[in-house]
Formats: sequence, C-alpha cells, structure tokens
Amino acid sequence: MDHQGQFRRAALEAGIPDDEITAFTGHLRLSIRLSGGSGGAPVGQFGGLPRLPVGMDWPSAGAGPLPFVFSVACASLPRVDGSGLPADGSLLFFLDHQQDHLAAAAGEQDYAQVVYVPAGTETELAKAPANYAAGEQYDVGATLVARLPPWFETDEDEDEDDLSPFQQQLLGDLERDLPRLDDLCALADALWPPDGGLASAFIGGYVDDDVITSIAEQTLAGREKAGEIVIPVAKWSSHVEKEKHRLTSEWVSLADFSVADEFYSGSFVIRHDDLAARRLDEALSVTTFSE
Repeated sequence: MDHQGQFRRAALEAGIPDDEITAFTGHLRLSIRLSGGSGGAPVGQFGGLPRLPVGMDWPSAGAGPLPFVFSVACASLPRVDGSGLPADGSLLFFLDHQQDHLAAAAGEQDYAQVVYVPAGTETELAKAPANYAAGEQYDVGATLVARLPPWFETDEDEDEDDLSPFQQQLLGDLERDLPRLDDLCALADALWPPDGGLASAFIGGYVDDDVITSIAEQTLAGREKAGEIVIPVAKWSSHVEKEKHRLTSEWVSLADFSVADEFYSGSFVIRHDDLAARRLDEALSVTTFSE
C-alpha cells in the first residue's frame, strides 16, 4: 500500500501546504506492531518451538542453545515501502537476554542471532535441545504505528536555553520548515494509532535513542582509536549529538521487544543497506535491564 500517498492525500485535505507534507514524510517511518489477540490472520508466533530448515542445528552460543523469542512470516506482514524487510520467507529471533546483557561491556555479540529462512526452504519443527524449556507459545497479529525521529520529541518543560547549540539548531529548523508540525503528528497518529494495546514486539521504525547514542559513541571512539579524528573532551557531547543525527537515517530498528516478564528489553538494530542485502549477521543486539 502507498502509505506516503495515503498520508499526503489526508494532509492536503486538511489544508496543509505541500512543501510541509513533503518535509514531514521524509522523516515519517512506519513500525509494525506485533501483538496477541489483535484479530486478523496471524503473522507469526512468540515462544514455543521454531520451524528451522531441515538439517539446521539450533542456534547456540558455545555449548548452550539460544532461547527462541519469536518468528514472523514476512509475506504476511503489512508492506511498508522502503522498510528493507524481506518480501517473503521467515525471520526468526533468538536471544539469551541475561548473557547478552552481561557481554555488552566486552562488545560481544555471541548471545543473539537473527535467522532468515528464504521462501521455498524445506523446514521442520525443531526439537527442543536437552534441558531447554520453551516459552509459552501464542500467535501474533500485526498493525502499523507511526514513528518519528527521537529529536522530534521535545520536553515542554525544558528551557530552550538548556539545549545544546546543535539541539537548538534542529529545533529552529523544525519550527521553520514545519510550522504545522503538531497537526501533521496528529494526522499520522490518527492514521496509524500509537496506542493499540499491549505489544509483544515492534519491527521497523527508528532505533531507540539510548541505542543510537551508544552506536554513535562507539563509532566516534573507534575513529579516534584509528587516528582518523581527534575530539576535545569539552566537545565530545556535541560530536555525539551530530553523529547520532547522521546515524539516525542509516540505521533501522529490526526488532524491539520485552523478555523475561518484561524485566529485560531486547533490541536488534541494523543498517538499511545490510538489511536490504540480507546481511542479517551484521545486526547488533542490545539488551537492557529495567529493574
């Protein structure tokens, strides 16, 4: 479906100028909300046992199997132009949330894996590894949610003087280019409501602000270590903000979900180019502990 066309028609009917609509849709992304009991045909499953290609070993880290979180049938998902998601086949997500969280400090990515099963691949219901307890299985349906960059969200109680020069520049650009930003945001939320009940996961959309901040910091630190740049300590924060802004268009949230009774949040993020090329081994996992 032409979602940008749908939004443009609704915005024009609301009397919003075409140039503002164009500027806004350049930032608008749609995320796929997965939730149980949402009605309609199931698009995937949470918990239980996955269907793996015949002969494929259960994904593991060392001697231990990685817990299966969920899978989706890509052809059953709502089509979102420019998302980069496969048009068919299946995506399966495995994550050992505790080990992934502990390994983050060492930069290890051994405890998470995304498996893409191309359409036409012969699969079978995997047998549970020894001593593996599968989670409760349930089907999920899909709906769409409107997403905007994290820097679109401003704290009404925050004084503009407290913002950094770069943040003030972004805010000024928004006020100049999108004087009817509130109307545009309200229209996007009306078409793709943000509150559709309890979600099991989200696919696509913007990377969480804390996650993109971490990627920006690691990117800059790596460039400094390689001798490409030198950043004065006093200017580190401003460089991170600019790098975050640049990376926001480069990275996409592949999957974001809660695990272990919602004490942990799991996230897989990937560059647009890697997703389009099916280089899912390039996806990064980020697990955060909320308690």
